[in-house]
Amino acid sequence: MFRLLLAFMLCTTLVLAHAEDASRVYPQVRDFFPEADRFGALEGAPRAAPVYRGERLLGYVFLSSDVVRIPAYSGRPINTLVGFDLSGRITGVSIVHHEEPILVIGITDERLRQFTDQYRGKSVFDRIVVGAARPGQVALDTISGATITVMVENATIARSARVVAESRGLRLPDVAQGAPAAAPAAEPAKGPTPLAAKPELDRRAPPAAATRTGPTPAAEAPSQFPAAVAPDEEPLWVSAWQARKFQIAVLVVGLATLTSVLVFQDWFARRPVLLNHVRRAFLLYTVFFIGWYALAQLSIVHVLTFVHAATREFRWENFLIDPMLFILWSFVAVTLLLWGRGVYCGWLCPYGAVQELVRQAARRFDIPQLEFPNVVHERLWAVKYIVLLLLFGVSLQSLGDAVRYAEVEPFKTAVTLRFQREWPFVLYAGGLVLVSAFNRKFFCKYVCPLGAALSIPGRFRIFDWWLRRRRECGRPCQTCAAECEVRAIRPTGEINANECHYCLDCQVTYYSHVKCPPLAERRKRQERAVRAVEVVRGIESPAGPTRFEDAGREAGARRERP
Repeated sequence: MFRLLLAFMLCTTLVLAHAEDASRVYPQVRDFFPEADRFGALEGAPRAAPVYRGERLLGYVFLSSDVVRIPAYSGRPINTLVGFDLSGRITGVSIVHHEEPILVIGITDERLRQFTDQYRGKSVFDRIVVGAARPGQVALDTISGATITVMVENATIARSARVVAESRGLRLPDVAQGAPAAAPAAEPAKGPTPLAAKPELDRRAPPAAATRTGPTPAAEAPSQFPAAVAPDEEPLWVSAWQARKFQIAVLVVGLATLTSVLVFQDWFARRPVLLNHVRRAFLLYTVFFIGWYALAQLSIVHVLTFVHAATREFRWENFLIDPMLFILWSFVAVTLLLWGRGVYCGWLCPYGAVQELVRQAARRFDIPQLEFPNVVHERLWAVKYIVLLLLFGVSLQSLGDAVRYAEVEPFKTAVTLRFQREWPFVLYAGGLVLVSAFNRKFFCKYVCPLGAALSIPGRFRIFDWWLRRRRECGRPCQTCAAECEVRAIRPTGEINANECHYCLDCQVTYYSHVKCPPLAERRKRQERAVRAVEVVRGIESPAGPTRFEDAGREAGARRERP
């Protein structure tokens, strides 16, 4: 009996909460309609709350997640509160809930507010885009470092607002005389709404009982587009790929170049000067293009998001929305099977490239390398795996909390936000770069949870013979182990592929007849043999038969002289 009573009270509470005044649950709607004195409850299909001044209807407010659910970077939709008046003009936008990594920590509330304020005055029937606009579109300024997130937010706001407006009877009036009255409702406007053609409220359909043209949020799968969207409107991820054609082309060329270096690494290793120039140029490309321009820094957050999507509702559209990250992750997945973790960590990680370039500069100034004892070094390897396990454990309960703790990675500060952040984050990221001048890629070796995550599938790599070794390596030769500043070569001569950053320094030594002791000894034996042959030939030549015969004839001629 007590349980039934408790269940009844709970249901009553939920019903009352469901019918509660929208302004009590979301006070920010008062800023959307300053002149309003009464707000209704979120109700109807799709749910929306009417806004009144006295008995006069001013407009509506609604939650985007009640209408459309487009997964964003985190795989979850961004729930946004939107208001519009009876002319179809948006009066206010406020983000209610999200789990976006870049918005959790990195983008200030002020920058987010500046973005959402751009929607004020726009029509729900406008074709609103983020970035450069084509004819017939209305452009908004993006948020640097969060382009994909704001594209999803824009699509969420535009599509949900159009659905709710049409469900409440708003229609775009006919521009051409004689056009059927229902034509505008069937196809949204392709460009900004002209002043002479403002949408009007269709009085034939009461707002509360208006014919529903959008999907029921609870019944629709995430990222399914509403019926109110024009049939020829392309999916959001297709728009993202088309908008970044240049970046995609440059990335593909870069990855093709890297593939050539890896496939023909033996040829490059025999030409160390050329390899050094190619590697330095590619590291600069990684920092400036992949990192600071394209913002394609991979992160442990992506790994955790993928795991969550794989264990729940997986949709490729969630990952296709960022073409640069999708292409880069696809390439990394292939290289993990062929070469292991080192290709990404040594060539494609922007933050790792910054550390590598700093170390190269430090080497020019003869800054010494400070190393831990081998016992300490091997135990410090375990730190990054512990960090990975902690983040994974936290993500099982709350992905948002895991994103906050993932700030152990300085990638967002150094790459995504280009060091334009609060000073504690800048100090942390910059300090690790400074440490790399004395200890090569300190963060990558000991702390990076992404490197730890990549090393796990890297254990299943297909080929182990890409990095060549000799039987003398480690027994007794220690040249490569001593020269490897990442210290991925064991004293016994084996390369630890889980820690190797694939810099190819050991391969340069492998083919060097000067640095590699076995080759150097072989070269010296050959040189000694050549010198011995030359000495023998030099000895035989002065004492040869011809010289003795000539000497004899000269002596005989002197004796015959009077």
